[in-house]
Amino acid sequence: MINVPPLKTFDPETFGRVALVIGGESAEREVSLNGGRAVGAALKRKGVDFEVFDGAAELFQAISQGGIDRVFNLIHGPDGEDGSLQGALQLMKVPVTGADLASSALTMDKVRSKWVWERNGILTPPFEVFGPNEHDYERAPDKLGLPLFVKPTGLGSSIGISKVNKTGELQAAVELARRYGDTVIIEQEIRGDEYFAGVIGRIALPLIRIQTPREFYDYEAKYESDDTQYFCPCGLPPEQEEALKAASLKAFDILGTSGWGRVDFLLDENGQPWFLEVNTTPGMTDHSLVPMAARARGMEFDDLVWRILETSLEQG
Repeated sequence: MINVPPLKTFDPETFGRVALVIGGESAEREVSLNGGRAVGAALKRKGVDFEVFDGAAELFQAISQGGIDRVFNLIHGPDGEDGSLQGALQLMKVPVTGADLASSALTMDKVRSKWVWERNGILTPPFEVFGPNEHDYERAPDKLGLPLFVKPTGLGSSIGISKVNKTGELQAAVELARRYGDTVIIEQEIRGDEYFAGVIGRIALPLIRIQTPREFYDYEAKYESDDTQYFCPCGLPPEQEEALKAASLKAFDILGTSGWGRVDFLLDENGQPWFLEVNTTPGMTDHSLVPMAARARGMEFDDLVWRILETSLEQG
């Protein structure tokens, strides 16, 4: 096991005036607001000078007036994870936590992420993509089989995702996904357990395995249900877990990601990982996975928040 590197600073004044930006207008707004309350409380306990902003517009106005030294980004989905916020802050020369413009844009796009993985020999479930003017999605089961998953290409928290068990369910699933973007991805089901690797700096945290009585790990299972089971330790032999953590870091790195994040994958019955996506601004609620994995590594929530804030020093 790789040791957690030492902190870059113990002095909250190092960060100057921090803007904690939350909310936004995406379908993941409520997840961001919930996480923002927890992160704000942690920053306060750590003595960090910060102010909360709901959405990028408020943030940019404050930056233009001076007095903001860096940004702790907790906006999920479009406007927060797709590179637009990161690009604007780069032009303003204001450091921000987490990934940069290019890797944020890439990881937010499930299709392009999967293309990059495929070109680099990283397994990801087979898939088909259907743009706004493509309506022949009913051919997907002929190639991918059933069951399969229908997803928006640029949203998190399992919003807009459906599991399709028979062809007659496909149209409704596509229509749901297209509420959140014109392009949809239809993905083959890989039978196996779902795992999550939190990443902070260059460290992959202990893996988390989940079990849910629902059809899949959907929004309700993630944020509302008390029936979802989380296993950390995940139950794998130590050598296998370390190998999967290394593979997760490779999948993370190939997309150019840095700072912190979460890598999601399925482990099939042969022990082969199939990578699903990378989240560059994972949830920070009381049900969230990165805080859970950090705690298993001996890192309390406040310390995790501090380390995430430290990722902005790499841009300072």
